[in-house]
Amino acid sequence: MADFEQRCAILVDVQNMFYSAKHLYNGKINYDHLLEATSRRRKVVRAIAYAVKTQEIVQDKFLKLLYDLGFEVKMKDLKIRADGTAKGDWDMGIAIDAISLIEKVDCIILVSGDGDYVPLVEHCKARGVRVEVYSFKSNTAQELVVAATEYYLMDEKFIFRTGRDRK
Repeated sequence: MADFEQRCAILVDVQNMFYSAKHLYNGKINYDHLLEATSRRRKVVRAIAYAVKTQEIVQDKFLKLLYDLGFEVKMKDLKIRADGTAKGDWDMGIAIDAISLIEKVDCIILVSGDGDYVPLVEHCKARGVRVEVYSFKSNTAQELVVAATEYYLMDEKFIFRTGRDRK
């Protein structure tokens, strides 16, 4: 049950969720529904979407959608290593922002299934902040589910459907 006076921050690991939605449902995240479902009518102090910029994908419409919904968008370039592998995660950026928000919020809503966030979740909880994790179960580290104050399972209701796929 949501406490409507709670101040919350919503931190979305866009890459993690993009690949999860694509792999599990061959779809995309419905960010309008995501914002509504995660905030649960509480006061959103900040909603931040962390994305990675690649040369192959034009993201202008997607970024405009996020801005229009009220998300602050943080972008970084995909780094290509000498061996050809790529790195583009936001783990440290999300952790730094979450820690900087501890004194300003009652609840941090982390939208990711990445187990690397377990120490962050434990730190926030130790400082008295509720941490809610939203993700797709099959792409979520079990230790993140256990560490969270509350875990919320995402399903096909969080997927954007277009054209003939719309239900």
